[in-house]
Amino acid sequence: MRMTTKRTFSMIAALVVSCALAATAATIPAGTAVKVRLGHAISSATAHTGDSFDGTLAGDVVVGGKTIAKSGAPVKGTVTYAKASGRLKDPGAVTIRLTSIDGNAVSSTSVSRKGQSHTKSNAIKIGGGTAAGALIGGLAGGGKGAAIGAGAGAAAGTGVAAYSGKKDVALSAETAYTFTVR
Repeated sequence: MRMTTKRTFSMIAALVVSCALAATAATIPAGTAVKVRLGHAISSATAHTGDSFDGTLAGDVVVGGKTIAKSGAPVKGTVTYAKASGRLKDPGAVTIRLTSIDGNAVSSTSVSRKGQSHTKSNAIKIGGGTAAGALIGGLAGGGKGAAIGAGAGAAAGTGVAAYSGKKDVALSAETAYTFTVR
């Protein structure tokens, strides 16, 4: 049986319209919470603003009783902010957002993490070095030795703080993070 060109064209047009309607129906409305598992860890030490990442949905996305995207569907996103930790100040920070869910472009709220403050750790290391230097200097050379030892101890404590002071942060792989579609 032969189909006419007109009938073939009509069937193709109907298929295109139904695909367009299906794509519209799969749009995730603003305000929908989405849980995502990252495919790999994203660290403030190595990530750069603009990097992309992959993940999967941690659960079905259901809107109005209809499943829009199934658990395990692919997710893509971008790193919108990344800053590595300094040695004595400025802890690391990283922020990510979603760009697509199951092939559908989306905009979402961000997920951010910031490393711990350096202040307390540095104070302990530098203060401890100062006290230990003063104690050793005092025992070895009296008051003048204590002053010299305190200075040397403070320098040593600062060196330890600088060497061990990085406070980077990471978003772990396989951990579920919640985004809200905008």
